[in-house]
Order: sequence, then C-alpha cells, then structure tokens
Amino acid sequence: MNFPPMVKIRQRFETSPLTDLPGTIAKEFARCEADKKIRPGQSVAVTAGSRGVRNIAVITRAVITELQKLGAKPFIVPAMGSHGGATAEGQAAILAHFGITEEAMGVPVRSSMEVVPLGTTKDDVPVYIDKNGYGADHIVVINRVKPHTDFDAVNESGILKMLAIGLGKQKAADRYHNLFITRGHYPVLMSAARYIIEKCPITFGIGIVEDQRDDTAIIRMIPRDRLEEEERDLLAEAKSLLPRIPFQQFDILIVDEMGKMFSGTGMDQNVIARTVIPYHVVPKSPVITRIFVRDLAEESGGNALGVGNADFTTSRLVAKINRPVTYMNTFTSSCPEIIRIPPYYDRDREVLEACFTTLPLTRKSEARIVHIQNTLHLETLYISETMLEEARANPKLEIIGEPGPMAFDEDDNISTVF
Repeated sequence: MNFPPMVKIRQRFETSPLTDLPGTIAKEFARCEADKKIRPGQSVAVTAGSRGVRNIAVITRAVITELQKLGAKPFIVPAMGSHGGATAEGQAAILAHFGITEEAMGVPVRSSMEVVPLGTTKDDVPVYIDKNGYGADHIVVINRVKPHTDFDAVNESGILKMLAIGLGKQKAADRYHNLFITRGHYPVLMSAARYIIEKCPITFGIGIVEDQRDDTAIIRMIPRDRLEEEERDLLAEAKSLLPRIPFQQFDILIVDEMGKMFSGTGMDQNVIARTVIPYHVVPKSPVITRIFVRDLAEESGGNALGVGNADFTTSRLVAKINRPVTYMNTFTSSCPEIIRIPPYYDRDREVLEACFTTLPLTRKSEARIVHIQNTLHLETLYISETMLEEARANPKLEIIGEPGPMAFDEDDNISTVF
C-alpha cells in the first residue's frame, strides 16, 4: 500500500523559561516570609511526585537549601498515590530515576506506604495522609500545576491533588478514584484537600507551570490559606501554555511513544481529545478517526495505562507491558477500560495498512495523517501532504522541507526522525 507523502512542520511557540531556578525559589521564600513560619530545628516534609516534571531535582534541591538556611531539618516523602507498584521501594526508585536521592538532595528520603486516617469530611469522604509527613512540624508540597486529563474545573492537577491523592498513598488513591465514578473528581478532591489543610501542618505549596516546550515557566510559593485561590490562577496560565495538535480533524494520529512521564494517561487525553472512560471529560477536538501508538517509553517502567485509548498498536509495545505495575495503577484508578489492548501487529507497515482498511475513504491518498513523538512534545510534527494547504494558512506553523514518502526501515517500521 502506498501511503500519502509526509512533510515536517514546526509550531511557533513563544516561551520565556526561567533561567535561575534556585534564585527564583530564594526570592519566593523571601516574598512569603518563610522565616516567620518555619523556625530553626523544626522538621519539614517536602513532597516529591512521580510525574516527569522538568527540573524537578533542581527545584527540590533548591527548596531544601532554603529550608536549611532557615535552620530547619527537611526530609523528602514520595507523594504519588499508587505509583511504583504501590510499594515504598518502588516509589523511592521512581524518585531516584528523577535524580532525587539522599545523596543528591543531602537529606533523608523517607518512603513508606503507611498512612494516618484523619477522619471523614462532611461530604463523607475518608481522608488519609502519609505517616512520615503527618509527623513533621511542617509540610511543603511541590507539584506541577496543569490541566487534568480526566476532568475540567477551576482546580485540577496540582498542589491540592497532591495533598489528597499523592500524600494519601494507595489507600486514598484507591478510595477516591472509586468515588469519582459517582461523585465526580472535583468535589471529592476538594473535600479531601480542604480537610487536610485544616487538620495537617501544611505550611506552603510550591506550584510549577511549564510552557509548550516543557520548560519551567513559573514557580510560585503559596501560603496554606491561599492554596486554593492561587492554584486557580496558575491553572489558567497552564491551560494557556498547554501544547496542542494544531488541526481540528484528521484520519490517523501516529504516536511514537506513550508513557506516564508524558501524561497520567500515557497519551494526554486533553491532546488526543479521546477517552474510553464514561465519566471522564475531554475536549471536543481534535476529532481523530484512528490512533496508532507505536511504543511504550522505557521510562514508564512498563506502565501502559492509557493504551486502551488507541485503536492500534505494536507487538513490541505489548511485550513491554509490566502487568502488575499497570494493573495496580489501573485498578486503583477504577479504570480497567483504559488498559484494554487494541489490535497489534509486529510491523508498523502492517498496522498502518490495518488502519487504512477501517477508514471511510474512497481514495487512501486523501488520508489526513498527523505523526507526533508523544503528547507532551508537540513543537515538531509531520503531516500528510493533504494537510499542507491548511498548514500554510496557519501563521503559527512553519513548513520545513518538501513532502516525501513515509520513511520505513528494513523491518518495515517507521524510521522518521524528529
């Protein structure tokens, strides 16, 4: 089968990333007068999550340095729900992969799945918190603020979610995801987060916003009594900076790799505008007829949550799935649909031919195809020649080179270089 010629394009992103992260954090500590709240000798639990946040090791180390300047005794606690196979060792290993170790940070990493039951909110939501964090004099919560993949609200994925699910470990993650089915994400998360702020020594949140190139754009320190309000402002900034596919409708999306470091759902549902979960909410566009995901990133540790949103995949992706890790994350999330394995073949060419047989087209040469690396890095992508006129009419797009045949290697797998 002859596939439509492809051409490389680039989105014009206007970004202004922070260049001095430790300096920015030092200014935030001074602006929030942290020295008036955190005293010498006091213990401080600093959270570290499981998402692939750019510069997270540098940011975490800088926060620890500022706390040490105050004479405090900081330590790190993993705050990642059920990730890492819901084991203390697995969560510590995730942090080590990001460069967050006792040696690099200069403070202890206290990884445990033990939680303290705090009680039940007035909305009948049970609340839990990491035992080590609860025993500290202060808790400083670090997290990226971004649009959530599953719901739309004024507060979504960020510091408050880290309080409720991250610090609540597998116990809270399992219970809340079950409640989401009937009550919705926002009411449950906010009920738990507000209760934790009331009952626990939460002192500051540190919100991170990343730009379209995945660089650190904003770092803001927020006092406990302004967490909800200021996180809303950061979320609005994050939504304006979310990279997207610059086309509203096409036939095939080729995704080189999926994984947890790109999105909690492997492929960001805000980008692909698709979900197989009945109670999840996603954008109305782009409208994509078929999604072909080629591989599972090694950094995902075999976690293939999100593969069920694809229509086709490859045997090499399926072979990389770590079922215990994937199942733990999936069942805790109450979303078994999202790991259903779609039809798969050994070679990319076979997958594409299968894709084409399911398209409502009279001529295959007219197919509109978009090819991306993953749903996080969208500055450079390939489109089929059939979309070239639309791309030329978009002032935010730059055409790179001339259309050429889709590139395959000797094994009939796509060999396109981004």
